[in-house]
Amino acid sequence: MAEALRILFTEEQIAARVDALASDLTREVTSDWTVVALLKGAAPFAVDLLRALARRDIHPILDCLWLESYRDARESTGRVVVRADISRSVEGRSVLILDDVFDSGRTIAFARAQLTAKGAQLTRACAFIRKPSAVDEAIDYVGFDAPDVFLVGYGMDDAGRYRGLAHIAAIA
Repeated sequence: MAEALRILFTEEQIAARVDALASDLTREVTSDWTVVALLKGAAPFAVDLLRALARRDIHPILDCLWLESYRDARESTGRVVVRADISRSVEGRSVLILDDVFDSGRTIAFARAQLTAKGAQLTRACAFIRKPSAVDEAIDYVGFDAPDVFLVGYGMDDAGRYRGLAHIAAIA
């Protein structure tokens, strides 16, 4: 039985916001940067953002860091676990970390620490969604502010389901 989903951000709104973020990022991000997408949730955002940057002739290196703190639950375990590390060196490079949801701030803080320990000279973080609980936490770029509800779609999931939705919805 499917749950009721309430659409918060449409596919068109998402596309427009990704394009606007790419414009904002061009003030800082260049082809000399590395973009690190936090798996699995940030994968669609990373692909769309890289395409938007490419339209502006910016072609950073893409890598992925698979971090997990939710497993199949709807609340974080409070512990971040590395499931798969980056595959390219970031030593001496500037790194843009991409995440799907910024709520507690633990995942991005963990990713920053990991990448800094690997020699990144500078890290910036961009989350596509920021929850109200994270407003006072450090984040450099944000796609949308969203209510404190459980979100699915555009890479976000509920125990592995709904990642492929082109919109972002709240489970009602």
